[in-house]
Amino acid sequence: MKCLSVSQPFANMIISGQKTIELRKWNTNFRGELLIHAPKKIRVKDCKRLRITSNMVTGAIVGKVEIYDVKTYTSKAEIIQDKRFHYASREYYNGKTFGFLLKNPKMLRIPIPWKGQLGLFDVDMPKINIKKNQIVAEIIDEETRYQWIGHH
Repeated sequence: MKCLSVSQPFANMIISGQKTIELRKWNTNFRGELLIHAPKKIRVKDCKRLRITSNMVTGAIVGKVEIYDVKTYTSKAEIIQDKRFHYASREYYNGKTFGFLLKNPKMLRIPIPWKGQLGLFDVDMPKINIKKNQIVAEIIDEETRYQWIGHH
């Protein structure tokens, strides 16, 4: 699955549905589901500007979203007009001519530790095959241990 690194606080804003345009200097033909990775770097100035004080997960895949189109900007005025969708600061506008249009955000309940990369990158997550009987056996073993400890 494709993944994109987006610095905090913007990664959280994307997966919460607050940020629906991600500005980039480069275009993409990719459309579809995309994982959102929050690198270790937090944009402290942007947190202050946006009055965000909550703790943020970094160094992990934090959610997913869908890229459904890319908007090409021809002027700074157009970028400023869409500020309520991308939340970028004015100093960040320079050279940004593409806006990835995002929808259907979803936060992962448990972030997946991952090292980010530049651009869109592939993430191959291993599929875990657990047999139903194995899960039941583990639950029974856990319950038996709990009962034994409680009575001895």
